[in-house]
Amino acid sequence: MKVFVLGTRGFPNVQGGVEKHCQELYPRLVKLGYAVTVFTRASYIPRDKRIDEWKGVNFIHLHFPKSKFFEAIIHTFFSLLIAVIKRPDILHIHAIGPSIFTPLAKLFRLKVVITHHGFDYRRQKWGGLAKCVLKLGESLGIKFADKIIIISKTTKILLENKYKRKDLEFIPNGVELLVYVPAGETLSRYGLKPRGYVFAVCRFVPEKGLHDLIEAYRRIKNLELKLVIAGDADHLTAYSQRLKKQAQEIGVILTGFVSGKPLEELYSNAGLFVLPSYHEGVSIGLLEALSYGLPVLVSNIPQNKEVPLAEYRYFDVGDVGELARKIEDLVEEGISREEKNRQLEFLKKEYDWDKVARKTAEAYTTL
Repeated sequence: MKVFVLGTRGFPNVQGGVEKHCQELYPRLVKLGYAVTVFTRASYIPRDKRIDEWKGVNFIHLHFPKSKFFEAIIHTFFSLLIAVIKRPDILHIHAIGPSIFTPLAKLFRLKVVITHHGFDYRRQKWGGLAKCVLKLGESLGIKFADKIIIISKTTKILLENKYKRKDLEFIPNGVELLVYVPAGETLSRYGLKPRGYVFAVCRFVPEKGLHDLIEAYRRIKNLELKLVIAGDADHLTAYSQRLKKQAQEIGVILTGFVSGKPLEELYSNAGLFVLPSYHEGVSIGLLEALSYGLPVLVSNIPQNKEVPLAEYRYFDVGDVGELARKIEDLVEEGISREEKNRQLEFLKKEYDWDKVARKTAEAYTTL
């Protein structure tokens, strides 16, 4: 079965939740016998890394300039034109913005699967017109797609009530149980000690709540405790510039986007993982932190609460005072062996990438 994939910037090692999802999912579908072709946005992939194939997944690199507002729509449209000519068995569209072209794909008699990764129009970075386009994409995708996959149980219920479509399928993100990497070159580069820093991984956009985390860190009295944030902005914005300036003024360590061994080392040796977001699907970063057995502290939005943590590991979203107090308390407290084992067993049962791939293959087969 031939599958074409639209709506992702590409992979491997491209920043973004959708990109990480696709990086883990499609090589597994190749192993299950699917012929997968992914359309990438070449501007996100360095020229020397624009390969034609990776772990059996084929790539078609399309060249468009980066644009916060138009790149996803333009890229999806031209990718769809190629799909119309090449006639895959399944066209799999990720995220609600690109889903705006679902009716056009159906007009050309393609079988369409969409994955709804979250309510993107709730993100603070978008203005009124962009939010209208995203809402339209969601509406058209859910109305016309042959199969809809939702990564969050909370989101699934909300969409079923909103659109009165009852065949939405919950297939979550996944995570691999990752191997501890001892302190080495990466920690040495940033002057870090094992368990001596708080760690966050995300893009520099308002809905991730990094401004709250930086302000909370400013209030912390433990002068030995460091804050490390891995990630960056996809597009230079006033918000990302202001965030970096505030971080640098109080000594926050900004690593930029990292992947592979350096990221694994930073995860492995953190004293606490923090996710202060206002909006999520279900965070792969949170799942990865749990897979390393880290103590975590996350905002109490519904999607984060789908991961059953102890109640004291949540804080009221936006409450900087509570966030600061809990960071100090939980870094000192750490995590018990019993809690760590409970987290790992839950991940194995509910968020296994191999199970995710098999469920996705079953969804394809129904078409």
